[in-house]
Amino acid sequence: MTYLLPSLMIVALMAGIFSGYSVAFLLGGLAVLFMLLGDISMLSFSLVVNRIFGSVLENWILAAIPLFVFMGIMLERSKIADNLLLELEGLFRGRPGGLALSVVAVGVVMAASTGIIGASVVLMGTLALPLMLRRNYDKTLAVGTVLGSGVLGILLPPSIMLVVFGEVMRVPVGDLFVAAMVPSLLLASAYALYIIYTGVVRPEKVPANVSVVRQPMSAAAARVIKDLVVPAALICSVLVSIIVGVATPTEGAAIGATGAMLMALAKRKLNWKVLDQSLRSTIGTTGMILFLAIGATAYSLVFKKLGGQSMIEDIVASFGVSPYMVVFGIMLLIFVLGFFLEWIEISFLVLPLFTPIIAGLDFGDAFANQGEVLLWFAVLVAVNLQTSFLTPPFGYAVFYLKGIAPPEINTVDIYRGVAPIVSLQLVVLFILALWPAVILWLPRLFQGPWG
Repeated sequence: MTYLLPSLMIVALMAGIFSGYSVAFLLGGLAVLFMLLGDISMLSFSLVVNRIFGSVLENWILAAIPLFVFMGIMLERSKIADNLLLELEGLFRGRPGGLALSVVAVGVVMAASTGIIGASVVLMGTLALPLMLRRNYDKTLAVGTVLGSGVLGILLPPSIMLVVFGEVMRVPVGDLFVAAMVPSLLLASAYALYIIYTGVVRPEKVPANVSVVRQPMSAAAARVIKDLVVPAALICSVLVSIIVGVATPTEGAAIGATGAMLMALAKRKLNWKVLDQSLRSTIGTTGMILFLAIGATAYSLVFKKLGGQSMIEDIVASFGVSPYMVVFGIMLLIFVLGFFLEWIEISFLVLPLFTPIIAGLDFGDAFANQGEVLLWFAVLVAVNLQTSFLTPPFGYAVFYLKGIAPPEINTVDIYRGVAPIVSLQLVVLFILALWPAVILWLPRLFQGPWG
């Protein structure tokens, strides 16, 4: 009976989630209810309030979130992907799968530019999906390509998710940005290999564009570089300033937001209506994230006060399994939660509970220090959470695409299209878990000149 109240707290949370009640209200309400049931003093309640203000509302790092959101929205309004897709297709010179490979490449650019899943999926779905269908691409492959490239935005730096992870796990955001780069490109490469394999084995699914005018490769490459240079310069200025320590994540985000506005102004896309819509979207997204952070902070503090942290540690210790099996169990739990919850909710619920456990495990010589363990674990969670946007019944990227997809695309087509994409994500997750050096290679490299 020692852990009765924390156990009931978890059961009540799961019941509330499945009832469809707002998670932010649920977390805060359960925190207050179990404080009363656990006879926790009001002095402890004041500690909860202090933690909310000190760790959430007054947190300088979290101020980067609205700036990155605003940067993404402004870049999406700048229409930087309009010409880039067709110019990239020209580089493949009418070969099978050329358009799909171009979609993946543009998806990487937009992922790094926006960092917002809704914006990336809607943009790529509106721009690329009708074109792929007109070229007689297989419907499921076209859908999978758009969704796979669209959800990269949650992982590829500068990512809002990684900013949240940095705060929750007390890991430097710049280190997370560096650690996520290779896994992000590995995922994009996996999608590209899938398309290339399909083009070789089943070329009728990814037909070549016979109308492409053969032009010198140098001319086509020059046009692509011209379309890429400005957004690439903006993204690099943000990332490099944060990674090398010239700017904090918040200052880097401010640089990006300013640059995105200037880019929209240069392309004559900036007006009062666009600015108003962008600010409203930014406020809505930021409010949702911070409200969840407040509720999760209250919930986790009460849960730990009732002995919940000790309960989880005792459960893990009772199994007597290897540290890697513990990680596997956590990854499985996160994958299942992704069927029902958004990444924000999972981040604020799971990471505070499991980060101390992972930090205390002995992984042998695979890691130089505890910081590397947390970097590795954070990236594993981030890759895992990409699946939450694609898995039923609450795959939000699926809903985004269904809302703008042509009539001939139905829900069954979409889920058939995402099945191989989710499989590829899980394969990459397995590789990263089995070989931590894939994640840690770049951070270790950066520790030379700047560590």
